[in-house]
Amino acid sequence: MPPVLSISGLSKTYQGGFQALTDVDLEIEKGEIFALLGPNGAGKTTLISIVCGIVTATAGKVTVDGHDIQRDYRVARSKIGLVPQELTTDAFETVWDTVSFSRGLFGKAPDAAHIEATLKSLSLWDKRKEKIMNLSGGMKRRVLIAKALSHEPEILFLDEPSAGVDVDLRRDMWAQVRALRESGVTIILTTHYIEEAEEMADRIGVISQGKLVLAEQKETLMQRLGGKELTLQLQDPLSEIPAELGEWNLTLGDDGYALIYTFDANEERTGIPSLLRRISDLGIGFKDLNTRQRSLEEIFVSLVRNGA
Repeated sequence: MPPVLSISGLSKTYQGGFQALTDVDLEIEKGEIFALLGPNGAGKTTLISIVCGIVTATAGKVTVDGHDIQRDYRVARSKIGLVPQELTTDAFETVWDTVSFSRGLFGKAPDAAHIEATLKSLSLWDKRKEKIMNLSGGMKRRVLIAKALSHEPEILFLDEPSAGVDVDLRRDMWAQVRALRESGVTIILTTHYIEEAEEMADRIGVISQGKLVLAEQKETLMQRLGGKELTLQLQDPLSEIPAELGEWNLTLGDDGYALIYTFDANEERTGIPSLLRRISDLGIGFKDLNTRQRSLEEIFVSLVRNGA
């Protein structure tokens, strides 16, 4: 099955010479949840804006379900729903009216049953007659999602969907996103919350300084780059790592009281026994040791640092 979204050689240079995107290639499969991670200014919003027809690319090609976003703009755009990061909506309109109006913008015939089902799925039915200005920030974000779903898109972009909402509402929104995926909608989200990507995404992409560093299955990424850490709690602090330990990937922590070894648990030889023998030979005493899996956040920080 061809990808529902195909991006090839996408670049964007703004007036003044700022290079926001550089030769981005990416394919999204139908029905997956893809999380795009990156620091502020990395190019996440520019990428989404180009696909959604808000910003024009300098170079490259984008197709949505086989339709070129420039040649077949109307068809391509009708297949996309966008939930922007900013809480911008019509303050004096009711929830029902603003969601219904959004459906009409895409040339869709009125469908009260669909609007009702959408509002109920987002716990907005009881608020349908309320003006947007009277809603809480979390409810306004739900309205943005309802507007994006009003014309029954096949792809839903969520730009920082959990920004500014509390933990309970964030987890509620995660459940809603999963339900959308189950209904056949492809989800592409940008996020600063690493746990959001770890909790929901099938695949994770990392973008840094306008370049896509990688795009991999979450489990593959964790397995390939996650690694494990062995931490030795030392009896006496070290000011530096002895040269005799140079063949191991070691760092110091806890003001020199912790010696940390990062290794690949999938390797046949982890190097731990030889490391412990060498430490003993050097007379370095330790009072405790433990191992743990590196988190997605640590992997992300490492990728951005190395990709910069």
